[in-house]
Amino acid sequence: MRDMSSSVLTARNLSKHYGTGDARFDALRGIDLDIREGESVAIVGKSGSGKSTLMHILALLDSPSSGELEIVGQNAKALKGRALNTLRNATFGFVFQQFFLNSHATVLENVILPLKIARLGSRERKAKALETLALVELTEKAGSKAMDLSGGQKQRVVIARALVGDPRIIFADEPTGNLDSATGAIIENLLFSLNRDRGITLVIVTHDDDLAARADRRIYLRDGRLVGESDLKSPPPPAKNGATLA
Repeated sequence: MRDMSSSVLTARNLSKHYGTGDARFDALRGIDLDIREGESVAIVGKSGSGKSTLMHILALLDSPSSGELEIVGQNAKALKGRALNTLRNATFGFVFQQFFLNSHATVLENVILPLKIARLGSRERKAKALETLALVELTEKAGSKAMDLSGGQKQRVVIARALVGDPRIIFADEPTGNLDSATGAIIENLLFSLNRDRGITLVIVTHDDDLAARADRRIYLRDGRLVGESDLKSPPPPAKNGATLA
């Protein structure tokens, strides 16, 4: 059983900028954040607020310009090369708005990919991939090419691929952005059931208020700054000039 009171992600004074001088752009400005084991967190903000940049840094897909980041107790700055890739592959699963599937490969081959990277034996990785496809109700599509699937089926394949390595944390960046409302609801239910039933920490980046409202906690960004937090029992903070953060 995972300790639901411990932090799996801890950020202190995280900043990220691009360019120098007059061309400098500050994407993140002094972010302090703790994400606990097993909780669901929505990172919310308008386009350009820094929410995707923050997720990419938390997920070790990018590096901060300054500040400290701990992943399950390990200092991210100390992770280099193979050690960084190993931790990322063993700890994280990723679900993006763009599916990033190999369209000419089969569903099974797409799901197996993280296990190949982890160097599991062929028999073990096939069995594990099929077990995971059963969880997302796609066993019958294992031999189908990814290009032949519907949008909702593709996103379930992406979730299976994220889940197959038994991650502690799933990062989902606008996971329903390319789906119709009915299909999006199915994907939302699947993600939150994994969080609830398996204790997987769920970090969602979204501008969808309804999706964000399902999370245990909502983190609001504006112009690269953390401007507020709310949980299921409290409303979101007001935006400037009475506008609503999207």
